[in-house]
Amino acid sequence: MRKTTQLRKLIARGCVVMPGAFNAYTARLIERAGFDAAYVSGAGLSNATAGVPDIGLLSLEEVARLCGYVAQAVTVPVIADADTGFGGSANVARTVQEFERVGLAGLHIEDQIFPKRCGHLSGKEVEPTSEIVGKIRAAVNARTDRDFVIIARTDSRAVEGFDAAVDRAHEYFAAGADAIFPEALQSPEEFKRFAKLVKAPLLANMTEFGKGPLLSVKQLAAMGYRMVIFPQSAFRVGSRAAMEFLQDLKRRGTQQAWLDRMQSRAELYDVLNYDPADEDWPPRRRRGRGKKTL
Repeated sequence: MRKTTQLRKLIARGCVVMPGAFNAYTARLIERAGFDAAYVSGAGLSNATAGVPDIGLLSLEEVARLCGYVAQAVTVPVIADADTGFGGSANVARTVQEFERVGLAGLHIEDQIFPKRCGHLSGKEVEPTSEIVGKIRAAVNARTDRDFVIIARTDSRAVEGFDAAVDRAHEYFAAGADAIFPEALQSPEEFKRFAKLVKAPLLANMTEFGKGPLLSVKQLAAMGYRMVIFPQSAFRVGSRAAMEFLQDLKRRGTQQAWLDRMQSRAELYDVLNYDPADEDWPPRRRRGRGKKTL
């Protein structure tokens, strides 16, 4: 089964939880933990691979290449953040084709004006609705795999208000988007009300330290959300641990106190599905997801 078809079946069946993968190795960890899909955020790629803020600094070619590494490292479907589509409608069409080519199962495009800002920062601006409707139609027409999932994200809640976000969602869904991503809703009540007013598959963003509440998957599923992303959670946990380790290494001059908190070489090779004694790599057949204790 194609990963695109796999993702659509997951969405139809229930609520799909997608932790954020900022590189291919993290995607492997997500798969081995038992998750059925993964998500690549623009912030994760910008922060972790280029060391720059999430303001649209990476090119389509860079994002497609990095996302391709992620998608090809796992057997579960992966969706990715396409920001504003890297330009106008023609650029959006090419973005869809490139994301399909590297093996992604879907993407989301947003209605911010370029250069975009993180969805939970102030000072955002949004394009006219008609401009985004044109981009969505271009994306739908450009895909060669009809199951490739196109998600329309609206940042208008923070700019134009809740009602405008609902109106835009209706227009985007009517234009052919497969799902709607309302960014930066500001209370549990808003999440619930949006789901009642917008009869489309919905994606909820549970990013930390933003404008919105942190709701559980169970709560969001009960409201009717079909996808939940945790875009930077693994990145933030790993970054904090690395920061504390490096400070301690600078102070002590040895890593001895951290050995019991490190992944062993054997565990690393297990995640990579690598046996140093086996001359053939990659292996002819996958060995499954392995342990869930890493």
